[in-house]
Amino acid sequence: MYLGKGLSGRKERRLPIVVAVRLEVLDREGDKEHEQTYTDNLSAHGVRVMSARPWHAGDQAEITPVNEETRMRGEVVYCQKLAEAHFFVGLKFPHSPINWSALQRYDGV
Repeated sequence: MYLGKGLSGRKERRLPIVVAVRLEVLDREGDKEHEQTYTDNLSAHGVRVMSARPWHAGDQAEITPVNEETRMRGEVVYCQKLAEAHFFVGLKFPHSPINWSALQRYDGV
């Protein structure tokens, strides 16, 4: 599912924090395909990340900061095509807040 500009429905403030991450797609067969990439922004229960592949709403992903061990498993909310082979992917983490050190430095999140 691709969505253009004007994404709405966010309940939390997003902070423009860039974190180097490992992004893995979790498919039904249990295989893991991953890429090294970075975040565009973070909130307590979501992240927007750059990807080299298209994603679909409902896809399951695991994301881990390169310098940390804390993995987050989330669900794709949207995939926005930027240019050929570049996508912004929105992931939500409804069951547990992100506890990465990059986000903990900001109060009120």
